Amino acid sequence: MPPEFSDYPHEVQVAFLIYGHLPDRWDGMSGMNFGKDLSALGTLLDIYDIAHEDRSIILFFIRQIEARKVQKDNNESKRRQEAEKRKQKAGVKIPK
Repeated sequence: MPPEFSDYPHEVQVAFLIYGHLPDRWDGMSGMNFGKDLSALGTLLDIYDIAHEDRSIILFFIRQIEARKVQKDNNESKRRQEAEKRKQKAGVKIPK
């Protein structure tokens, strides 16, 4: 059974909150996820009044979340591209 959001430590919950506010960076041609644009991170940490001593741990958790999300998105993108190639070889049109 997956853990509930409230089961995570406070720092992880804050990392998820801030991560959700950061914009994604995508490659327009391949559809690959490049991760989050962290340029607004300092502002978000200030808005949520995160103490300076907690910022490094929040950033650590954001990077962990991002690594798993990027890997998942890119694996799904690869699977879709490979399925599209197989269908094109078989002569099947793919509905959009």
